[in-house]
Formats: sequence, structure tokens, C-alpha cells
Amino acid sequence: MKSRLLVINGLGFEPWAQKLAKSAGYQGETVVASTGVKPLVMAKKDAREENGHHHDEADPHAWQNPHNVVLYARNIAAALAKVDPAGATAYQANAAAYVKALQTLDTWAKAQFAAIPAAKRKVITSHDAFGYFAAQYQIKFLAPQGVSTDAEPSARQVAQLIRQIQREKIRAVFIENMRNPTLLAQLARDAGVTVAPALYVDALSATDGPADSYLKLMRHNVTALALGMQKN
Repeated sequence: MKSRLLVINGLGFEPWAQKLAKSAGYQGETVVASTGVKPLVMAKKDAREENGHHHDEADPHAWQNPHNVVLYARNIAAALAKVDPAGATAYQANAAAYVKALQTLDTWAKAQFAAIPAAKRKVITSHDAFGYFAAQYQIKFLAPQGVSTDAEPSARQVAQLIRQIQREKIRAVFIENMRNPTLLAQLARDAGVTVAPALYVDALSATDGPADSYLKLMRHNVTALALGMQKN
């Protein structure tokens, strides 16, 4: 059975998608789910930065704001109705129900963070995909200084991170690539923090995990972030 609809995020998130579709001989419709989203800009490092320059590009992680996912749902429903007119009523009804769930999610998330003073809404995390989330909920995300997302940090890098934590007075620390128990113990002892549970950003958890749907992913992240920031 041939696919009739290809859904992509857009905003440069899947530069390989069209090439893959062409290689597969795909001849159906394509919908860019993020159509209508006002993109944020994120800095992208490249070789030119060695000369003091960098270029900017659209941040593709638009789903980190539930308001953007409302657009996703409506765009996908419209595309499904186009390729399957007989099911249009069902697609639109399902999209409307999902939009209500997204609005409920957003209201709940705002309430979780409203209880935290603005000065404490600071997080250190090793992933740079929270731009839309930060803008929506007025949270400051800081990159862990000296720590790369590509490899587990060394003791020296952890020491630099500890100085950053102490300087910023942040206890909400989410370092996804730190697994060495010795370094974790050093961080906890010297900075007075506990590295929080992993945040789900670009993918869902396994079906029996805490984030096996978008709504559950967001609730997991909001809960974890709020608990961490309450300790700041």
C-alpha cells in the first residue's frame, strides 16, 4: 500500500526528507506541519565563528510551545482531509478535540510556573532546543559551561560547571550526558545539586515510559523543570 501523505516538521529539521521521498519514488502529498509558526532564531556555530562571526537559522523545535502544536494539528487535519475527503469530518473533529487538550496543557503549564518567582526560573541544561518553551513560559535556559553534549564531561569540566552553578545560584540542573557516578557525586557534593531526570526533547519515550505521547512528554518536562526550579 502506497503512502498518500508525508508529514514533516519543517523549519529545516529534516533536510533529508525530500531526498528520501524522491529516492523512494513517493508521489503523494506533503504537509509541513509547522506552516504558520512564527520561527524563533537560534545561533548556529560554524567555522566562521573562529573569526568572530556566526550565522543564525530558524529554530525547528516549534513543538516546545503548545500554541504552535495547535497549528500542527490543524495543518495535518487539513492535509488528511485533502487526500481523504470522505474522512474530513472525522479529521476536523479529532483536531478540534486535540486543540482543546493542548489549550488545557498550556493553562496547566502556566500555573505550574506561576508559583515560581521569576528570578528563580533559571535552568542549566545540555540541550539547546527550549527556545519556544522559554519564550512561552518565561524561563531562562543556560548552557552548561565547559560541558559538551557530544561526550561525558571530564572532572575539570565538571569543576567549571560547578562554578557556573554557584555563580548563577541554580539548582535546576539537567545534564543528559552525565552518567559517571563519580562525577555526579562531585557535582552533588560541591555544588549542592542533584542532576534531574532526563528531559524529552526530540523524541518520545518507549511506549511504557513517561513520555510516550506529546501531551505526556510536555507534562513530564514541565513537572521536572518546575520541581528543579523550586529549589533555586
